[in-house]
Amino acid sequence: MAQQHLDRLTAIDASFLAQEGPASHMHIGGVVLCEGPAPRFEEILDHIRSRLHLVPRYRQRLAEPPLEAGRPLWVDDPTFNLEYHVRQTALPAPGTEDQLWRLVGRLMSQQLDRSKPLWEMWIVEGLERGGFALLSKTHHSLIDGISGVDLATVMFDVTPVPAEVPHPDEPWRPHREPTPVDLVAGGAIGLAKAAAAGVAGVLGAIARPQSALRAATEAAEGVGEVVWAGLNPAPATPLNVEIGPHRRYTVVRNSLADFKLIKNAFGGTVNDVVLTVVSGALRAWLHGRGVRTEGVELRALVPVSTRGNHEANTLGNRIAAMRAPLPVYIDDPVARLRAVKLAMDGLKESKQAVGAEVLTGVQGFAPPTILAQASRLNFSTRLFNLIVTNVPGPQLPLYVRGREMTDVFPVAFLPKNHALAVAIMSYNGQMNFGLLGDYDALSDLEDFAEGIRTSLAELVALARSRTSPPRAAGEANGASANGASARRGAGARG
Repeated sequence: MAQQHLDRLTAIDASFLAQEGPASHMHIGGVVLCEGPAPRFEEILDHIRSRLHLVPRYRQRLAEPPLEAGRPLWVDDPTFNLEYHVRQTALPAPGTEDQLWRLVGRLMSQQLDRSKPLWEMWIVEGLERGGFALLSKTHHSLIDGISGVDLATVMFDVTPVPAEVPHPDEPWRPHREPTPVDLVAGGAIGLAKAAAAGVAGVLGAIARPQSALRAATEAAEGVGEVVWAGLNPAPATPLNVEIGPHRRYTVVRNSLADFKLIKNAFGGTVNDVVLTVVSGALRAWLHGRGVRTEGVELRALVPVSTRGNHEANTLGNRIAAMRAPLPVYIDDPVARLRAVKLAMDGLKESKQAVGAEVLTGVQGFAPPTILAQASRLNFSTRLFNLIVTNVPGPQLPLYVRGREMTDVFPVAFLPKNHALAVAIMSYNGQMNFGLLGDYDALSDLEDFAEGIRTSLAELVALARSRTSPPRAAGEANGASANGASARRGAGARG
């Protein structure tokens, strides 16, 4: 796995640094609930320490080349201290889940220190129902949601007995602190590698002119679609207001089987059902705020992984963004699902994601000051109302030092002027939502959570009624007659 000292950040990774501000944090995370008593703190530290060599980036920090001569680089942290990154706390009695979600909101409100490796892990004890929680918090420049699933190898095992992990022959020793000349040279090497890849692409295009022409045409169409989307901003809503640094967090537990039931009954994909459920919840939430939804279609920024199979277990972001419709103007849940499916099918056939990747590639040659502006154009917050990200997780139980992981809830991030982010993750038959809101703008975050539950329940009921076998005429008439008789009897008794 290529995670070397003096690696230059990719354009998209650097863009997450450029977009970060005092109120718009660019870290993501997850909350894991585990059964049984928590391992001793020292045992957790030893467990992580024994596996850190699997993710070398966790012991590296950012280094800026002098005079903004290039993008930041990852360098070994000579003062790395695991006890700084792994922390222990406990909830006060009674230790309810509401208390846990409030703690998560507070911890996600605090920015990571850029002078250290950009991650933290919190062990939370004192839960009312027993067990313990693990909260992970990692800067988006280091990792994205899809590769985050691969990083579970650091903490989790697929059996109750922890696996034996092979270790390097030599203990980890940090490289020496880089000099300004080292940083400039490291950036130049990264730029040269990017240029070499570009030359290789040109040579490949010469060898395969027809496929190259098709790719160039798709890329041009994709950039055109991104530009066209930029000329059509998302509608103004109460979600798109100035936000502060403080966060609220809550969750919604769901069954993956319910989403598959709806998908099988009415067509589409699980992700189409997710977007439909979110649309229904947003419709109800907007009505609760007194906002009319006739003719209103919100837009979700939906990250799409472009990571190939050969890039498994690698860090850094391999994502493009699509702007998916949320038809809050449609009252009927099934009609809403069909509208989402139709629109998503069109997006998949479009070149929007290809265009986003092309723009990211162009940014790869931009100096940092231009990159900061270009990343904001590519990630313009005017183009969407909220982030909706759906990460597939393992469909088998995982363990931490022999304790089974019972639940997992993802945590997304809030860009500038965005008060809500919805993250979904499947795990072992679950399909759980993590809802992150601005503390002041989303004081009714629980109302939106209830809207998720109601929106899903409506679709489940309709799917079950569609898929249940019809009764025989005599059975139906008998049931009707019995029901009428029962009602007459109740009336007589009344």
